[in-house]
Amino acid sequence: MKFTRKANANWKGTGMEGTGTISTQSTTLNNAQLSFKTRFADGVGTNPEELVAAAHSGCFTMQLSFLLNEGGFTADDLSTEATVTFEDGTITLIHLDLKGKVPSISAEEFEKTAAKAKEICPISKLLNTTITLSTTLL
Repeated sequence: MKFTRKANANWKGTGMEGTGTISTQSTTLNNAQLSFKTRFADGVGTNPEELVAAAHSGCFTMQLSFLLNEGGFTADDLSTEATVTFEDGTITLIHLDLKGKVPSISAEEFEKTAAKAKEICPISKLLNTTITLSTTLL
């Protein structure tokens, strides 16, 4: 299976005083506010680290669901909180806090399956991959 998804960011002004927006192809985010305050303080809007946390928690949880199904289990509920730590210009840690209700699975099997999901989730893999860049000066 191959597909593409798109998002767009726009920024006007300086890094500290400027403002921007982020939109997604699905329009779930549609000109969501982005600013210095939304990234480094408690402003209203979103920021790249929060979006990485959302992507990682969603990807990991869905991957886990697929792996559980392959093992003959169906989750009643899976909930994952991803915490992204940003330190000195770098994302230094992402912690996934999983809570799940899966009938008939042992704690050991659940932990083993979750560990595998963490390793093979596409967003987990992305976070350790080469990043390329194309630029166009207008």
